[in-house]
Amino acid sequence: MATPRKLAKKEAKKQTPVKTSFTSPFTQQWSPLPQEDMHFILKTVTDKLISAGLEKKEVKVFRPWRKKKEQKAAAAPEPDLQASQDAQEQDPVRNGWTNAVARRQLAIGINEVTKALERNQLKLALVCKSVKPTHMTSHLITLSVTRGVPACQVPRLSQSVSEPLGLKSVLALGFRQCPPTEDEVFTDAVDAIRPRVPPLHVAWLQGAAAEVKPGNVVEGEEKEEGGETRGQKRKVESGSDEVSKSPLPCTLQPLKVKRIVANPAKKRKVKPKK
Repeated sequence: MATPRKLAKKEAKKQTPVKTSFTSPFTQQWSPLPQEDMHFILKTVTDKLISAGLEKKEVKVFRPWRKKKEQKAAAAPEPDLQASQDAQEQDPVRNGWTNAVARRQLAIGINEVTKALERNQLKLALVCKSVKPTHMTSHLITLSVTRGVPACQVPRLSQSVSEPLGLKSVLALGFRQCPPTEDEVFTDAVDAIRPRVPPLHVAWLQGAAAEVKPGNVVEGEEKEEGGETRGQKRKVESGSDEVSKSPLPCTLQPLKVKRIVANPAKKRKVKPKK
């Protein structure tokens, strides 16, 4: 009969990590976009990007191996290499974006759109519908509603926008608020698209926060005599009493517990061996 193996000290002291996770009782969904508005948004955005001349250029440079370089260091360069170098010197286009001003007014990708929404820098956000898994862009719904930024999910956004931009895929596209020193490139396109964006509904946000524009004075700020703001306090506008008393237009889902793990910090008394 095999005797049970004694546990080593490291194995006995090792504690299993516990991570508690709960499923949200609320479901976040993008508002459906009509097909006519979808075609209009895609055409407006692609035409504006083409007219602005915004594209990412990547110039591939031929780089020989080190051994070949060392062997042919004394010899003259080959005609093909010399011709390619001359062509690169004559060509003014280098790696990077062709229009730097237009690029600063865009937020390309999920990460850039998320950061811009958190900092309240966007005036419009578009998300591709083919993003999988869907929870990669579900957080943008709450961010756009709390910041008062119109946002919608557009089918085939990545296919139509990535080609003029010179990228492989564009899962999210945001239009930033331009500083007064720069010329606004996408203002007319944003003004044309915003009326066609369907409103978003978040169950736990009754009367979403109003749009906050840079430079506006927030309620609760105290101004000194010189005009400088001394302390900034954000004050959430509470809805009316009628809205607060009305029931939430949502259905709560049952809580699902996948696995119950014992508390590793709990020390059990070990019976002394007789």
